[in-house]
Parts: sequence; C-alpha cells; structure tokens
Amino acid sequence: MRPAATASTKFTYEDFLNFPDDGRRHEIIDGEHYVTPSPNTKHQVVSMNLTRAFILYLERRRIGHVFAAPFDVVFSDLDVVEPDLLYISKERAGILTEAHVRGAPDLVVEILSASTRKTDEVTKRKLYERTDVREYWVVDPELDAIKVYRRAGGVFTRTAELTAEAGDILTTSLLPEFSVSLAEIFAVPS
Repeated sequence: MRPAATASTKFTYEDFLNFPDDGRRHEIIDGEHYVTPSPNTKHQVVSMNLTRAFILYLERRRIGHVFAAPFDVVFSDLDVVEPDLLYISKERAGILTEAHVRGAPDLVVEILSASTRKTDEVTKRKLYERTDVREYWVVDPELDAIKVYRRAGGVFTRTAELTAEAGDILTTSLLPEFSVSLAEIFAVPS
C-alpha cells in the first residue's frame, strides 16, 4: 500500500467519495491517500474461510453482523478505511448507516499482502487503537499466522500470535464459544 499524495495534501471523506472505481482499494488515514492493488488468490481464500466461520457462528448466535470489503468505515473526515473483514455487535449497531459504518467496529481483520504489510501492522493498528476498535487481527497468509491485539487500558496489547503449524485455534471473548482452527482458515482448495 502506498500513499498517493504528498504529505501536505490532506484528503477528506468528500475526496474519498470521488476516487475512481478502478478495482483498487482506496483509503484515507490521517488525510493521506493509500491505494492498494486487488488481493491475490490466497488472500481471497483466507478472507472467504474467515467470513464463512463468522457467518456460521452468527447464524446460531445472532449477536451482531460481519461485513467484508469493500465496505467503508468512516472514523472521521480524514480517516476512511475498508478493512478486509469487520464485526459489529448489536451493542454497537448504531454505527451502521445505509451507506457505511460511522465509528469503531468491535473487531477489525486485515489480511496482509506484500504491499500492505507495513500499513496494516503499523499505520492501521495505530488508527484502530486510537478509534476504540476493541480487537484487531492481523492475518498473514504467507506465514499462516494471526496476531491478535485486544484493547486493555485504552491501548492494544498483543495477546496472541497463532500459527497453523502449531495447530492453534482462534477464539475471541467478543464472540463467546467462537473457535476456528488456523488450519481451516488457511486451507487452500486444490
């Protein structure tokens, strides 16, 4: 992911709405425009596997909603992102508008690619931390690993670093009894 403008130019949500529909992901963080190419095949497979796990869980529990990119999350006029996946509990459902999310989801999931690694692990993590996202997962399809950050005392703490190789199971206190193996998340059909 690369900034698309100089540091002196501050883009706003109005600018964001006028970005081209060119198949790339456009985002604004601190007024800086970021452009990401379309994701690769494994990224898409991992996204679909996680989405399926969320949907199966939420069909039984009905405690919130999961959304997949592209879906705008507007934190402020200068901070508009499109996370790969996000979960919003019934308690935070008021942030859903007809057009987008206006505020902090409970959980945000970003799936790394070579072009987004630094932005997802540093820039977006800081954005999600300061905007009251309760939990942030950084999913690494290259390493079949997931870093879990949870809010504690107003800041993110990395509470887990899970791998498929270790046979780890992903759980979260945000979704009681939710569990999915990393082997399932990173399974690529042959």
